[in-house]
Amino acid sequence: MPQLLLSLLQELPKLVGDRVELLSLDLRRASSALGQITGLVVVLAILGVTAWLLIWGGVLVALVMVGLPPEAALLLGIAINLLGMWFAVSRIRALVPKLLLGTIRKHLTLTPMPPMPDDAAHPADAAADGSEKA
Repeated sequence: MPQLLLSLLQELPKLVGDRVELLSLDLRRASSALGQITGLVVVLAILGVTAWLLIWGGVLVALVMVGLPPEAALLLGIAINLLGMWFAVSRIRALVPKLLLGTIRKHLTLTPMPPMPDDAAHPADAAADGSEKA
């Protein structure tokens, strides 16, 4: 038994070293993939904005061609875009408290934590995404 224990202790650094090397290689591969994904997201954003501008340009030209004054068509386009921006900002504000990782923090801490802002503030959001509080 002592011989087995001694050989296990001698092999332990090699086993840990292999795991660390594997982790290092995986992190390097993940880092490379993340860099490529980030670059592709930038390309997608540029193409998406370009398409959005072309679509709205076409819609505004069509509205003017059917008789709407150019100023009214432009104001309508601006109003619709502002409405979309308002919706996106309000949704972001509702999601930001979820970044605080309240549930996991509550379970991993030894001392009681005060309730997280989203525990009582957005019960409809919790029901909508299926994460009701128990």
